Amino acid sequence: MTKTMHGVIHGKTIVLAEDPGIADGEKVEVMVRDKQLPGPPAGWFPGCKETAGGMLAETWTDEDDRILQEIYEQRKRNTRQEADG
Repeated sequence: MTKTMHGVIHGKTIVLAEDPGIADGEKVEVMVRDKQLPGPPAGWFPGCKETAGGMLAETWTDEDDRILQEIYEQRKRNTRQEADG
C-alpha cells in the first residue's frame, strides 16, 4: 500500500494528521519531504524514472526519459532570431 500522509516532526517522532490504517508495530518505509521546499525534486532531469514517484514509476520507460529530455533540451535552446537592422 502507498499512501501520502501529512504530519509534524517532534525529534525522531512523526505525528500523523490521520490514522494510517496500519497495525501498531508494523514495519513501514518512510520518505520525508519538507513541505516548504519549492520546485521539483532534485535530479528531475535527466532520468525522470527515478523521480516519477509511485504514480508513473511502474510504467515510465527509457523512451519516456528520452522524449522528456528532448523537450527539455529544445526549451533551453534560444529559438529567437535577431532582427536585421
